[in-house]
Amino acid sequence: MDSERRRDVCSYIDEHSDRMLSFLADLIEAESVSGHELEAQRVVVEKLESMGLAVDTWEPDADELRDHPGYFDTSTYEEYGYEDRPNVAATVEGAGEGRSIALAGHIDVVSVSEEMWTHDPWTAERADGRVYGRGACDMKGGIAANVLALEALEALEIDLAGDVIVESTIDEEAGGTGGALSALERGYRPDAAIITEPYGVPNVGVASAGAMYFEITVPGRAAHAAHGFAGVNAINKAADIVRALEELDRRRKAEISFEPAVNQYADAAGAVTNLNVGSVDAGDWPSTVPDEAVIECRIGWPPGETRTEVRDQVREAVESAVEADEWLAENPPTLEWFGWNANPHHLDTDHEFARLTKRNAAAVCGADGEWTGGLAGLDERFYVNYYDIPCPSVGPTGGRIHGADEYVDIDSLVEVAQIVALTAVDWCETV
Repeated sequence: MDSERRRDVCSYIDEHSDRMLSFLADLIEAESVSGHELEAQRVVVEKLESMGLAVDTWEPDADELRDHPGYFDTSTYEEYGYEDRPNVAATVEGAGEGRSIALAGHIDVVSVSEEMWTHDPWTAERADGRVYGRGACDMKGGIAANVLALEALEALEIDLAGDVIVESTIDEEAGGTGGALSALERGYRPDAAIITEPYGVPNVGVASAGAMYFEITVPGRAAHAAHGFAGVNAINKAADIVRALEELDRRRKAEISFEPAVNQYADAAGAVTNLNVGSVDAGDWPSTVPDEAVIECRIGWPPGETRTEVRDQVREAVESAVEADEWLAENPPTLEWFGWNANPHHLDTDHEFARLTKRNAAAVCGADGEWTGGLAGLDERFYVNYYDIPCPSVGPTGGRIHGADEYVDIDSLVEVAQIVALTAVDWCETV
C-alpha cells in the first residue's frame, strides 16, 4: 500500500478516535471482573454485529482442554466454572490467499477496592488526556483500539488478501487457559497475532514470565499460650520456611538477568525474578498456640528456566528449612502447587512479524522503541510456545494497572490502533 493510503488510514483513526473512546466507555461500564465477563462480552458482540460481522461466541470446555500441555484449572474456573463466560471472535475474510492475522485481547479485569479510587472505577472518566476506569489500560483500551483499526480498513475499503480475526477472550488475569488457549483450540490459528496489552508503544513486548502458585502447610501442636511449653507454634515454624524462601529469592535475583524486562522497567534490574509470600493463614485466638500455618506464594521468572527446574529449587529450599529443625524433620510440611502454572515465552526478535510491528510502531510514534517483557504471565505464550505463531504485544501507555485510578493515555490508544491497522495491511497484503 502506498504512503498516501497509509496516511489515510492513520488520519481516519485520528479523526474517529471518539468512536473508540465511546466503545471503551461502554466496555468499562460493563463490569467484568474475572469470572463475570458476560455483560462486557455482550457489549463486544453488539459492537461487532453493528459492523456487519458474523460473531462466534462459545463457552470453554475444560474437559476438552485439560490434556493440553499449556492448560491448568484457573482459580476463577474452580470458583465459577465456565458457564455464562463466553469468548468472542469474528473474522473478516480475506479477498485472496494472503497471510492471516488475529487482533486479540482479554476482556476480564481485576477486582476493585472502590474506597481507594478518586474516580469512579466503572465509569470512563476523561481528564488531562487520559481515560480513567478499571480496565482502561489493562486491557479494554487495547480491545477498543483493535476494533477501530478494523473499522478504518472497512471504511476506507482496503481489501486484504488474508483473513483478519478480532477476539475478546476471558480469564487472562487468572491464567488464560479458558480464553486465549480455548480460542486457539477452537481453530483460530492465524499466521500471526497481536495482543494489545499495555506495553507502552513504541515498545514491543516479546516475552512473558513463567508464573506458578504454591501452598505450604506447616504443622504445629496446639496448646494454651500459658502452657506454651506443651505446644509447637506453627507460625514460628512457618517463619523458618519463609526465611529459606527469602534466601532463595535473593540468590535467584542475584543470578538471573533478562534485558527485555529491564528495558520495560529500569527498576527491575536485579529483580527480574520474584518469589512472593502472598498470604499466611494461621491461628484463631491470641491465647492458643496455633497448630497449623498455611503459606501461599507466587514465583515468577523470565525465559531461561523450565517449570520443573523452578519447582525443584523451591522444594530444595523448603527441605533445607525442614532438615535444620527437629520438629519439622519429624513433622514435615506439605508443598502443593495450584492455580497459575505457566511457562515463560520469548518471541524471536528476528522474526519477520516482530520486526514489522516494531517498524510500524516507530513510524507511527516517531521514535524507536525497545523489545520488552518477561515480568508477567501473558496470553501471548500460548501462541508462541504451543502453535509457533508470532505474537508480540503492541499496546498503550498508562498507569496504576491493577491499582486505584487506573488510566490509559488517549494519544497512545490512537497510536496503537494505527500500528495495528498498518501491520495488518503489511502482513495480510492488499488486493
